[in-house]
Amino acid sequence: MSNENLTELTEEQKQLQIENENKVYETLDALDIKYKVVEHEPLYTAEQLNILKDPSSDIYCEGNHCKNLFLRNAKGNKYYLIVAKDDKDVNLKELQDIIGATRLSFASSERLYKVLKLFPGSVNPFSLKNDTESVVDLFIDKDVMNGENLNFHPNVNTKMVNISFNDFNKFLKSLDNEVEIINF
Repeated sequence: MSNENLTELTEEQKQLQIENENKVYETLDALDIKYKVVEHEPLYTAEQLNILKDPSSDIYCEGNHCKNLFLRNAKGNKYYLIVAKDDKDVNLKELQDIIGATRLSFASSERLYKVLKLFPGSVNPFSLKNDTESVVDLFIDKDVMNGENLNFHPNVNTKMVNISFNDFNKFLKSLDNEVEIINF
């Protein structure tokens, strides 16, 4: 599914997006995590985050902004969610050596939907609550985990959730997925 097709979601897909977004808030509320939600135009790339990083903007979100890469191995039987600061270059060849994977590539939008029930542009660590079989391993670059607030989409790319570093750690501990902080 291309970015252009995201505006052509079926009613069923729109309903799924609403349910996925609400699942994020329900999870955070159940964990007693404080968060702030900011609405914005749809964002599909890390470069488009700049509007949220401008302190003079009405939609400013303080802290680390992240890119979230949903990857698969060469066989297509293992999935990885990579979280890095939005301005960090991620070399997939180097990354595969660091995480001990075979050749990495981006998972298709069909695989993204199958595994996390998401559409392109909305993948984030919160989406792992949709990974009912815990098949996705989460790798977070250590630069993200520097004590600052963190910003992630709540399973839709028209909003941003801003949470504290400590509350993000609380969320990570609630996951059934493998979580590892790495240096890349």
